[in-house]
This record gives sequence, C-alpha cells and structure tokens, in this order.
Amino acid sequence: MEVIQSFTVKVRIMDNDNPFGDMPFFGDFEKLFNSGGQDPWGTAKQIAVQLAVGENVDSNVDPSHRILLEELSRIAQLHISETTSLSTGNISVVAVRRAEWAHATIDAYKPLFESLTEALTQKKEDGSFGDDPMQAMFGQMMQFLGPMMLSMTAGSMVGHLAQRSFGQFDLPIPRVSEDGIQIITNNIDDFGKEWSLPMEELLLWVCLQQLCLHTVLRISHVQENVTGLLFDYVSGFESNPSGLEEKLQGIDMNSPSALEDLQRSLGSPEVVLGAIQSQEQLNLLPEINAAIAVIVGYVDYIMDSIGSGLIGSYSQITEAMRRLRVEADPSDRFIERMLGLELTQAQYDRGNAFIQGAVERSSDNELIRLWSEPKNFPTPNEVDAPGLWLARINLPDLS
Repeated sequence: MEVIQSFTVKVRIMDNDNPFGDMPFFGDFEKLFNSGGQDPWGTAKQIAVQLAVGENVDSNVDPSHRILLEELSRIAQLHISETTSLSTGNISVVAVRRAEWAHATIDAYKPLFESLTEALTQKKEDGSFGDDPMQAMFGQMMQFLGPMMLSMTAGSMVGHLAQRSFGQFDLPIPRVSEDGIQIITNNIDDFGKEWSLPMEELLLWVCLQQLCLHTVLRISHVQENVTGLLFDYVSGFESNPSGLEEKLQGIDMNSPSALEDLQRSLGSPEVVLGAIQSQEQLNLLPEINAAIAVIVGYVDYIMDSIGSGLIGSYSQITEAMRRLRVEADPSDRFIERMLGLELTQAQYDRGNAFIQGAVERSSDNELIRLWSEPKNFPTPNEVDAPGLWLARINLPDLS
C-alpha cells in the first residue's frame, strides 16, 4: 500500500485510445485511503462531476429551454400515447447541467456497479489462488482494492458520458425516477450548432426519443427482464488478478517514464478491475442482444412514424444522430461492454429489420403485442425471423 500511496500526483496521459488516461487516478486513491475507503461512491461522484465539467464552464440551463421543454414534452407524450397505445406515465422532461446528470447517473447505475464489485471481490478459499505466491498476493490486493477501483472507474465512465449524452436513456437501461427524465440541453445546443440544426426541433426530437424509451422500459415485465439480464451479466464476471500482475511486471521502475507507464497500465479498466468474461456471460449475450435490438428497433420505428410528420428537419436530425451513435467514443463502448450491451449500428439494424419484417407480414397494429405480456417477447432466433414470431404469438393459447 505504501507504494501506491506514494504516487499522489496527477499525471495526464494524452492517449486517444484510452478514454480513462486523464483520470486523476493516484490523487483519488489518496482521497480514498485518507477517508478509510468508507465512501468510494462519494469519490465516484466527484470524479464524474469533474470529468463531466472538464475544462469548460458547466453553464446554467437557458431558462427559455426549460419553458420550451415543458411544452414540447406534452406534445411528445400525446403523440406517443396515440401512436403506441402505451402510457408514458406521469413524467416530465427536465433540463439539467452535465454535473447534475452525472451525479444522478452514478446513483442510478450504482446497484449494477455494486453487483459487479461483489462478483470481483468474493472471498477466496484458502489456496484458491494456486501455489504461485505472487498471484496470491495480487489476488488478495484486488479483493481490497476492487471496490475502490470500481467506484473510480464508474465515476470516470459516467463523467465521460456526461460530456456527450443528451438524455438519461442514451443507454437503454431502466431507470426509476420521480424527478423526471433528465436531458442535458447544453450538449444538445452544442450538437445543434455543430450540425446547423434548429434548437426547438432538436429538443423535440430528443424529447420523443427519451420518452419513447421511457415508455417501453417502464412496462413492468420489460423492466424486470432487462434489469434482470443486466444484473446477471455483471454478476458473471470472473476475477483475473494475474492481469494486473502481468501489467505491473512489465514496467521498469528505474525508467524515467515509470510513473507514466504505471498510470497508463492502470488506466485500462479491464486490468484495474481484474475482470474476465465468463462462459455464463457469453451464454447470456444472445438474450441481452435480442432484447435490446427489439427495444431500439421499436423506438426507431415509432420515432419515424411520429417525427416525419411533426418535425420539419426530422430526416436531417435523424441522420446526424445515427452518425453520432456509429462514431461512439471509446468510453461509451467500454461501459457498454461492462454492462453487456452492444449498441453498434449492426444492433440497431437488426432491431429495425425485425420491426419492419413484422409490419410487412401483418400490420403495425401487431406491434402492441410485443409489450402485452412476457411470453409474447421474441426469442433471439425470432428476432432474426419475424415470421416465426408472428406464427408463435398467433397460435391458440392451450394453457
């Protein structure tokens, strides 16, 4: 521990392939040790907020945007209810700063991250680390450092997400909130200026998307299914203490660049967390991918059905948004991998193909049956063969 505590300087590694290279890693280790490691999630929030704000001023929300959102969210909810026959619930859309969004997102994702921590720091039986004393030492060190490392990594990931996210459902993860759906209007404004898009129409587009995702993810059996799959996935990680050992053994501590090399090695969350994907997780991925594909495909379809007649620049905004998600930042992809999500363009295309295939073989009236009861949800095989899904749900109920 003395070795780690001695490195209490901030080192910024400008490495575009490592979205965590600028995390004030050792400085935050010092905070954790000085506080007895009793509040790692408080430190996670500090890191998230620090990175969310970055070197820019986290400006207050434009009052006109707050007023506009109230009107636009009512319009969006009305159209969604009419088009889908689903209830959006009594929910509002709230404009927030990046720091507020980061703070709330840490709270929302904390149960998932804690489940991951538990999986990686389970008590090992005597001798379970093998006969290698070095591996045993690193295994025990990971048990001690794991929760702190995980909270720091979570803070870093959420902070980076806050720099670019528009709303709380950019990752399609169920979130129960009585305070409304949070969107970062400053990020939306910056994006609109970059793409020369009208702010009011862009805000309406984001309202529609976020409310569509909220509407689907609030359905009780959908919420239970997706949440359960994500918790099962993060709980399935297996500890790999040798990953940290291998990284540290490759560093020449006599080198002038030793500190930078150490920072760079520990800037890799896979190494820091000592996590490896298990067979149990691989078995879960087809079901997770199928569920997410259907949800995002359905939302895209509803967005197109509503937006094309409601938003004048809908096609331009949609094209810009789809380019944005294809060109996701490495930190976005990392948090997706950690939670078992795959939000590549291929995943969206798969969901869109399923929805289009189902509509072409029947009508869009059949889509409401996706959400009517758990047994109607497509299997992974049916997502790639919508005709099979329609045939199954149209079979007489013999139960």
